[in-house]
Amino acid sequence: MTEPLNDITNTGVYGTGTTDEDAPETGITAGGTSGGFRDVLAVDHARRGKPPLHLTDMTDEERRARMKALGMQPFRAAQLANHYFAHFDVDAMGFSDFPASQRAQAAEAFFPTLITAVDRQEADEGTTIKTLWSLFDGAQIESVLMRYPQRITLCISSQVGCGMGCPFCATGNLGLTRNMSTGEIMEQVRVAAAAARDGDIAGGPGRLSNVVFMGMGEPMGNYRAVLHAVRQICAEPPQGFGISARNITISTVGVVPGIRKLAKEHLPVRLAVSLHAPTDALRDELVPMNRRFNTTQVLDAAHDYYLASKRRVSIEYALMRGINDQAEHARELARRLNHYGDDWVHVNPIPLNPIEGSKWTASKPEDERAFLDILHRAGIAATLRDTRGSDIDGACGQLAAKHR
Repeated sequence: MTEPLNDITNTGVYGTGTTDEDAPETGITAGGTSGGFRDVLAVDHARRGKPPLHLTDMTDEERRARMKALGMQPFRAAQLANHYFAHFDVDAMGFSDFPASQRAQAAEAFFPTLITAVDRQEADEGTTIKTLWSLFDGAQIESVLMRYPQRITLCISSQVGCGMGCPFCATGNLGLTRNMSTGEIMEQVRVAAAAARDGDIAGGPGRLSNVVFMGMGEPMGNYRAVLHAVRQICAEPPQGFGISARNITISTVGVVPGIRKLAKEHLPVRLAVSLHAPTDALRDELVPMNRRFNTTQVLDAAHDYYLASKRRVSIEYALMRGINDQAEHARELARRLNHYGDDWVHVNPIPLNPIEGSKWTASKPEDERAFLDILHRAGIAATLRDTRGSDIDGACGQLAAKHR
């Protein structure tokens, strides 16, 4: 694979060929007239101002410098970080270890309000909570908190909308509005961690244990902010939330330069590749990014990630009735994955959570079982994904689309 790593630039944009700090961080890929791909932009996409600077957007050095510029002692930045990461607290007016005369100023400088809940839906007897958030510019994103017997998992967004244009995906139908800041990403985690601790999800108090970047957006299209967030999510308090990197999953539709760059980060996070089809002809239709990075390039990069990280890659495969769920699709998928000769993947066939009015619909239960059986008989580890939120606007992007 010879795709250049510098397709991911300093601004977190891949394929634009620019490192201009003033350029919009859209995630737009290089276009072309012969199979190239460009992000599908939302109708309200425009150059927007940046979100207010947050504690988690800064390095330790930047926090101390900002504190000093405000006329406060630099060591107080560490106090704020401890409240944030160890106690999930941003109410500076109640920080008894901070000078009362400086609390309001510190709150404004380090803890601006970045996300505000505008809707909340519960499913699965209260063990699934989906929240629609409004950001500083009125843009909306979603996160989902899910309780399982042995873990509490948060699915978070990394972009407002998504530009990948997958036709069966509610978020893809929204188009891409903009990238999210590290602070906007981290606030989803902080609020969920506090909710788990306080027992705001059915089952009583617990600890947020897993974070998956499988919400709105293509994480590799916002690489810098996502990685800055990941490092803080897995760092121990007071530098982070102390969630094991092994319990963090980064999903991608197959942005090859991002996969290869992530492999060099030496973080034991799990990579999830949204494959959805075993052949280029079918995947070109289901995942338009395949026209830029085809199935061979994506699987090569994913296998190299496994070799570098020693962690099995998750292959996400949304099962769609009569489209990609037949026996020949399962056999071809098994053949493609077994080509690499080792136990390097775990396939997650996912019953599609269909969009209302869409031609893309869920597979028949008997086809799901047959698909899984073929993978198992071929020696492929595979588990039919547990679907959550089937009785609410459960598919990523559905709640945001409903409010639009």
